[in-house]
Amino acid sequence: MAGARQEERTEPVTADREIAIDRVIDAPRELVFEAFTEVRHLSQWWGPEGFTTTTRSFEFREGGEWDFVLHGPDGTDYPEWIRWRRIAPPERIELLHGESRDDPNAFESVLTFEPDGEATRIVMRTVFPTRELRDEAVEKYHAVEGGQQTLGSLAAYVTETLREGARD
Repeated sequence: MAGARQEERTEPVTADREIAIDRVIDAPRELVFEAFTEVRHLSQWWGPEGFTTTTRSFEFREGGEWDFVLHGPDGTDYPEWIRWRRIAPPERIELLHGESRDDPNAFESVLTFEPDGEATRIVMRTVFPTRELRDEAVEKYHAVEGGQQTLGSLAAYVTETLREGARD
């Protein structure tokens, strides 16, 4: 209808396939971003509480990959794979995350690092291929809680370890 005003859409098109988690970390964004750039950092904080990682290979660059295993507190091993799609230090990381390089259910995540006074607000927005895969991640794998715990571990690592190292 000509001249009719269309309603503005407030939710992203992917809202039914998406999980968004954010946290303010009491450290400058350069330090928060640095925690993603080297496996010696990632292996100290990546994953939900009680999980550890073993890295098979790691190359932090656009097109690079991180091939690793998450070890659950119950002894279950979870093969994981990440391809770094876009890296814009210290503002943004875009990645594809699945169980392996050819995982048809791999999901996309965008992490943004915004200054928040002297702190950093990190937002982790994950989009799954389907709503069903998102729902399974939330219900079966507790993705929201796990994401919150992972960002909590990142916050503790950055404020306790990297910040202390920056003072030395």
